[in-house]
Amino acid sequence: MEITLDKRNTTEGLIKVKLNQGDYKPKVDEKIRDYARKANIKGFRPGKVPTGVINRMFGKSILVEEINQILSTKLNEYIRDNKLRIIGDPLPVADSSKNIDWENQHDFEFDYQIGLVEDFTYELSQKVKVQSYPIEVDNKVIDETLTDLKKRFGKVNYPETSEVGDNLVGELSHADGSVIKEAIFIQTDKVTKKQQKQFSRLKKDDSLTFEIEKLFDDTADLATALDVTPEEAGNLKGSHSLKVTTISRVEPAEVNTELFDRVFGKDAVSNEEEFIQKIKETIQGNYQRETEHFLEHNVEDHFVKNTSIKLPEDFLKTWLKATSEGQINDELLANEFDSYTRNLKWDLIKNKIAEDNKIQVEAQEVKNKAKEMIVAQFGGPSIASQLGDRLDAIADNYLSNENGQNFMKLYNQLRNERIMKHIKENISVNEKKVSLDEFKKIVDEHRH
Repeated sequence: MEITLDKRNTTEGLIKVKLNQGDYKPKVDEKIRDYARKANIKGFRPGKVPTGVINRMFGKSILVEEINQILSTKLNEYIRDNKLRIIGDPLPVADSSKNIDWENQHDFEFDYQIGLVEDFTYELSQKVKVQSYPIEVDNKVIDETLTDLKKRFGKVNYPETSEVGDNLVGELSHADGSVIKEAIFIQTDKVTKKQQKQFSRLKKDDSLTFEIEKLFDDTADLATALDVTPEEAGNLKGSHSLKVTTISRVEPAEVNTELFDRVFGKDAVSNEEEFIQKIKETIQGNYQRETEHFLEHNVEDHFVKNTSIKLPEDFLKTWLKATSEGQINDELLANEFDSYTRNLKWDLIKNKIAEDNKIQVEAQEVKNKAKEMIVAQFGGPSIASQLGDRLDAIADNYLSNENGQNFMKLYNQLRNERIMKHIKENISVNEKKVSLDEFKKIVDEHRH
């Protein structure tokens, strides 16, 4: 066997594999003998089928299978032993195999295109400065959250006549009377100020007409009301009518022990001061996750923009189309390729950082993470003592499901967390406290 690499340039190459009869024949012959021992063919006793019969019936398929197995193994070994940093998988060159005479040929030659990434460097030091935006919890947000909780856990009444702030369920129709949806849900306090007046003093079976695109300030509220995607909601225009079928009004819950227990669990909070503090802590926790998520995005953005990596773009486009089973075409590539290469560069950077700094995740750590997740899902620490030794079996079963994809999902999650932790510990993170509205504006301006 002979394997050689022809580097066409710094990012593309051709691996040539030459096989002679001695490379594959012993294994092919052994498989034919194994088939003969196990075959059940009419006219022959079990285990007594001549190898010549097996060779005539199955020899070609056995040969092709064995050569493919040898090629796969030896290609991977060659790439590993020569420390080639490849992208995607080796792509067979069709011309090198289409003229093979499997019946009579003894020596074979196969060519594989490969995409290569040159070694690259990245800057990981205190000189790297990335901005973080911790969100401050102000009294306005606490008041809004308290109002929402009082409403969410309030008592529902069904008045005869509507007021602004009530919830309406009704049948939505086009201007010509054709019904679009038999039941939509409208929170009248979210309707635009100009439209709110007509939603008061309504009774069951009353109808009103409105320009649907002017009903809410935010398209997301219209999407929620209609139970459609924001894109679908954004496409709706013109005059529509609503026939009221139900009017409901929420009487806000009182701020007392009953509300404390319903929101945070029995006896978790004993008075209003503790309740407000708990709300603040919960909001702060949510904000912290948002801040960390955006910081990690900024970290990714910095490294992708400031790390020079030359990718084999022509090979990647060919490889993506060839391996997509018809799902990727030139139009899709044109729209999505930049996003794909960005993600690919970030993966390459993370992998190199993990390799350089020996960041690893052990199988037992993945199992421990699965156990933590299961315990949290089924009720916290108390369930762990009830499950006892069964928790290990449940975790093993979860990790083995989906052909091991659950294991890899948790493995990658832990690995990414460690890589990101290492990065943040070795760069300069500058913090600027902002309000929630300011944070949302910054995130919106940063979208790409």
